[in-house]
Amino acid sequence: MSQSIDISPILDFLDCPTPRAWVEWALEHPQIMLIDHANCEKKAASTALNLMYRYVDQHKLLTKLSRLAREELRHFEQVIAIMKKRSVAYPQLTAARYAGALRKEVRSAEPGRLIDTLLIGAIIEARSCERFACIAPELDDELAEFYTSLLKSESRHFTDYLKLAEEVASAQEVNSRLPVLLERERELIESTDTEFRFHSGVPG
Repeated sequence: MSQSIDISPILDFLDCPTPRAWVEWALEHPQIMLIDHANCEKKAASTALNLMYRYVDQHKLLTKLSRLAREELRHFEQVIAIMKKRSVAYPQLTAARYAGALRKEVRSAEPGRLIDTLLIGAIIEARSCERFACIAPELDDELAEFYTSLLKSESRHFTDYLKLAEEVASAQEVNSRLPVLLERERELIESTDTEFRFHSGVPG
């Protein structure tokens, strides 16, 4: 097993833990979990690249998100390699409502748009890390090792997004926006969904 990673800052950051019902749902749908995980890695890379195109005057953002996008694509390659090894097909899946619902909270005017997008990036990375830690002990040795190995990078991505937001905004603005976004995230995690996804709520 990979060296243990302390994710207590992430657990403290999020408004709620992943419900046990989601873990049990994931264990019932291991192939969908891998497929949607691959999709999440692609989307994470795409989000970072989109921000790089939109905010070309933000040097630190460009540097951090370039590195982040490369890591997300590397994770995508690792997931599809595991899928191939396990003969898991890669069909199109509908997206979870999670990220789209969070992004509806983004303000339209700058710099609020950038601040909210970065904070949501931090929240999504934090939840991904928390879920990897939550599900890893329940999986077979190969997947447990892989998901545990992702904790360090996911935790760093959370920190990168949060620090970028704190550099763009005042501490007061971050402290006022984060509770709103985290409360919405908690609602999505604890409410019911009809289809299992990596960031879904609990089964309806």
